[in-house]
Amino acid sequence: MFKNNVKTAALLALMGALFLGIGSLFGQSGLIIGLLLGLVFIGGSYWFSDKLAVKAAGAVPVSEAEAPELYGIVRELTQKTGLPMPKIYISPASQPNAFATGRNPNHAAVAVTQGLLQIVDRDELRGVLAHELSHVRNRDILISSVAATVAVAITFLARMAMWGAILGGGNRGGDRNGNVFGALAMMILAPIAATMLNLALSRSREFEADRSGAALLGTGEPLARALEKIDASAKQIPMNIDPAYATAYIINPLSGRKINFSHLFQTHPPTEERLARLRNQRPVR
Repeated sequence: MFKNNVKTAALLALMGALFLGIGSLFGQSGLIIGLLLGLVFIGGSYWFSDKLAVKAAGAVPVSEAEAPELYGIVRELTQKTGLPMPKIYISPASQPNAFATGRNPNHAAVAVTQGLLQIVDRDELRGVLAHELSHVRNRDILISSVAATVAVAITFLARMAMWGAILGGGNRGGDRNGNVFGALAMMILAPIAATMLNLALSRSREFEADRSGAALLGTGEPLARALEKIDASAKQIPMNIDPAYATAYIINPLSGRKINFSHLFQTHPPTEERLARLRNQRPVR
């Protein structure tokens, strides 16, 4: 938990420094605007991380009367772990998937898609929810939400720098062209850097949440079966989601896209490796 807090603070500091750095390119007034925008993004990513992720997924809150089985499983698992009951959402997406978000266990949210509820049985749903609640218990949810916001902010800053160079470049043609080409390079490379940052923070968290979720149930088999189903379906059923939020999901929701740069930008560990670890994990009695 301490390591995650340090990583979160570092990400927020990085985002603030980026806003100040880009703002300084436009003089003192730009520096002030960069500071203000940085504070807005930093505050928003911390206080509203759950709402941002839920909105990006198009998920809506559901009551216990609307989803009694879902509530029953979450209540059982939270009581077992001593966690507070999170807010529960359902996304209308037909792709089976799930994610957890929020700044801490007292402000957590768990969301599942309609597609997930249609293909998993009760034991498999317990496995998925145990995994997501493990993210909550491990305090992964804040750092993943902040990392997603940092990725969005870097992309925004890259575009701002490009338009600033185009509209406010130097008077001499050569200087102006240099500014424009430099800004274009930043627009391309900065989002890639943001994505790589996001991925570096994601993969180890998934292994740990798998391990913790399996330990919570006493077996990794239900989660393994669920991951097999979700992975196969995600490759066939597309999901319209901002790539910055892909790391929050239990399986990469973009894995079915036609343009997929092989394993370079994998947001999650290989599913086959996750399955092997889950099925080789010793049962907890």
